[in-house]
Amino acid sequence: MNLILITACPSGMATTFLAAKRLEQAATRLGWNVHVEMHGEIAPLQAASAEQIANADLIVVAADHVPAPERFEGKRLFQAPIASALPDPSAFLSQAKREAPIYSAPAATAAAPTSSAGGKNIVAVTACPTGVAHTFMAAEALAEAGKAMGHQIRVETQGSVGAQNQLTDDDIAAADVVVLACDIEVDPSRFAGKRIYRTSTGNALKKPRPTLEAALTDAAVEDGTSTAGSATAKKSIKEKGIYKHLLTGVSFMLPMVVAGGLLIALSFVFGIEAFQEEGTLAAALMQIGGGTAFALMIPVLAGYIAYSIADRPGIAPGMIGGMLAAEIGSGFIGGILAGFLAGYVALAVTRYVKLPSSVESLKPILIIPLIASLVTGLTMIYVIGEPVAAVLSALTSFLESMGSTNAVLLGILLGAMMCFDLGGPVNKAAYTFGVGLLASETYGPMAAIMAAGMVPAIGMGIASFVARNKFSAPEREAGKASFVLGLCFISEGAIPFAAKDPLRVIPACIAGGAVTGALSMLVGAKLMAPHGGIFVLLIPNAITPALLYLGAIVVGSLITGLGYAFIKRGAAQVAVAS
Repeated sequence: MNLILITACPSGMATTFLAAKRLEQAATRLGWNVHVEMHGEIAPLQAASAEQIANADLIVVAADHVPAPERFEGKRLFQAPIASALPDPSAFLSQAKREAPIYSAPAATAAAPTSSAGGKNIVAVTACPTGVAHTFMAAEALAEAGKAMGHQIRVETQGSVGAQNQLTDDDIAAADVVVLACDIEVDPSRFAGKRIYRTSTGNALKKPRPTLEAALTDAAVEDGTSTAGSATAKKSIKEKGIYKHLLTGVSFMLPMVVAGGLLIALSFVFGIEAFQEEGTLAAALMQIGGGTAFALMIPVLAGYIAYSIADRPGIAPGMIGGMLAAEIGSGFIGGILAGFLAGYVALAVTRYVKLPSSVESLKPILIIPLIASLVTGLTMIYVIGEPVAAVLSALTSFLESMGSTNAVLLGILLGAMMCFDLGGPVNKAAYTFGVGLLASETYGPMAAIMAAGMVPAIGMGIASFVARNKFSAPEREAGKASFVLGLCFISEGAIPFAAKDPLRVIPACIAGGAVTGALSMLVGAKLMAPHGGIFVLLIPNAITPALLYLGAIVVGSLITGLGYAFIKRGAAQVAVAS
């Protein structure tokens, strides 16, 4: 039998993927020839061809709707929610074979998306600071919500591997509205003249339908360069101001930190002091990682903060100010101040310095870089640099000399912050603090931050395994995915659980994360790279001491997992309460 299998889930990419794999395995055991069409961001869409549809004996759709239903007119098609496919895939397929009727596509969905039925053409872009979890989960949530509302929607993700599912000029030209669900600044110039609505990836993920409804109502035309407008007038500072500018800089700085930290760790493989011998491989690795990658951290941070504020004219003065901050010794704090100063000076020159039309073209390549770099540089040298350098030096000395009690308290604070909102502003504030300290060769806080950030998702995986009877079959499958995401330092794997039961999940996560952070600081753990999760342990000396660090993660994850398993109400209790 030739089978076309389609899966799609509005609640997250993990269920889409798991359902597709389990159903595919069940179909293979039955001896069926199967083509899988998975609608999610975890793998590229492989839509069934016209020939495959013509030769198909059965279409099985595990989703709330049939994607592009007109394709299957006259075919035997069985549709059911994705949750009903997970407990027993073989029984689900047998039911589909028995009960599938001849399909007739609804007239409303077969019509053009911009018909009188009210459908709109929507394009969207999602981008979070690290470009890993929120980016793709928000994209899937928007795509599923848009389809359920009867709109035609296409979402571009700007993640850690670059832009995927890129919007074409034709897509943008045909769009009725553009949704920019971005925590970092993205280039808006290609959307000039279109109605734009700006929000965060968190909003798009948690409230996709209200986000699209607000976009269709409140979106406003921008000039293609401004990041402010009536469409953002009601947004918080987190979504449109200082928070976004800072996270843009962190996002571009992060690859420098990761690469530099891992290269430094690799140089330690040959011995902790092997890099001091010139001409050796260890010395070369240290030169690349510490002498070059880490040297670029602060200029890149400052440059892209300024870019977020003033677009391309801000990059040069921002990087110059960041380099001065590094040379003066004011570190990441000075770099942040230099980035904001350069960005707002460049923006002011762009807006308020009026020149004759004959020399206006010189403004972006001569006038703005000159004035903004001069103002930023002189301010860093004569006003900001030295005082900030003194503050940073005092902070570094305090962190290096603090006793075990203060270290534990700091670990508790950082661990709790990492688990408070699972990738939100509090989480990112703690993460940015740890990343910034790497530039001053302070590695302890970053170790506590990554360890604690792994706890929520791992803990939910443990809870779904220990208290299986309290979780539905889809939740147990999501728990497996959450466990793997936690190992990769993607705390967003716990979001589906937190969204359903926040008053129990969040406290359990905070308790486990705080204990892990405290233990990490207590044992003096040091982490060279700010990402990679448990897999960084494979690189010798990237984390020290490795076994005690791993023990801290295990203890915190067990506290979260077993704690939530104990306090979670089962299905029967929920039914009685309701």
